[in-house]
Amino acid sequence: MTQAQYTLEGLPVPAIIATLSYEEIRLATINKLVDIDPSYSALLESDPAIKVIEASSYQDIVLRARVNDAARANLLFFAAGSDLDHLAAFYDVLRLVGETDSALRSRTVLAIQGRSTGGTEERYKFIARTADVRVKDVAVYQVDGGPKLRVALLSLVNGGVPDAPMLAAVLAAVTATDVRAINDVIEVVPATQAPQNIVLNVWLLPNAPLAIIDSMETLIRSAWFDESGIGFDLNPSWLAARVHLPGVSKVEVVTPAAPVVVSDNQAATLGTITANFAGRLR
Repeated sequence: MTQAQYTLEGLPVPAIIATLSYEEIRLATINKLVDIDPSYSALLESDPAIKVIEASSYQDIVLRARVNDAARANLLFFAAGSDLDHLAAFYDVLRLVGETDSALRSRTVLAIQGRSTGGTEERYKFIARTADVRVKDVAVYQVDGGPKLRVALLSLVNGGVPDAPMLAAVLAAVTATDVRAINDVIEVVPATQAPQNIVLNVWLLPNAPLAIIDSMETLIRSAWFDESGIGFDLNPSWLAARVHLPGVSKVEVVTPAAPVVVSDNQAATLGTITANFAGRLR
C-alpha cells in the first residue's frame, strides 16, 4: 500500500468521540427536572428555570466539545499542529521544516511500520521521506530478484520530478551505515515517466462564461497534485470528472484517448494541458 492509498476510508469514527446535540441535552435536563419535581409545570420558554437549563445545556455542549477535541488530539489521524508534533515525537519522528500535518502523519505511519532495522520497505520509505521534505511519495522495489534495490522518488515540486540535490540527499540517507542492510545494493531514481500531454474539447451551457475553460488547467493540476502518487493511473474519465463543472455541458478527452497505466513503481506526470472551447449545448 502506497502512502497515497493509506487513508482512513472505511474506518468508523472512534467511539471515544461523542456525537453532540444541544437539543438532546436540553430536553434530557428538562425531563430530569420534571422527574425530580413532578409538581413543577411552568415549562414555558420564558420561565427562569428553562433559561437556566438552556445556559447549563450550552455549557455542557462546550465541555463535551472540549473533551472531543482532547480525544482527537491523542489520535494520530485526527491530531494537528503541536498535538501531532508530540504524538509523532513518541515514535521518534520530528517535523521537518515546512512539513505539513498530512506529510508528518503519513511519515509517522511509515516509521511505525518500519520499526525493524532489517532493510524493510517501510523503513527505507521513511528514511527517504525524512531526507528531503520535498519528497511526496516513495516506492522501494527489488531488481531481478537479487540484492539490488531501487528507491523511486516522486517530488512535491517540479511537476513531480526529483532534482539532483533530492536524489543525492536520499541516496546518502538510505545508504548510511546505520540504515542500509549489509546485503542491499541501493540505487535512487526518479519514479516519473515522460510527461503526458492533455487535450480536451469542452462544450458549455448557453449562459456559461468562457472563463470556466480558462480555469481548467489549474483545476487539473491541483487535483493531480492532491490525488495522484506512485502507481496512480491517468484515466480519461478522471480528467473529464475533474473539469465537469457547473456550466459545462460536455467534455471530450482527446488526449490521452486511453488510460495511461503505470506500474506500482512509476508515476505519471502532466505535460501541457489544452482545453478547447467546442461550442454550446443544452
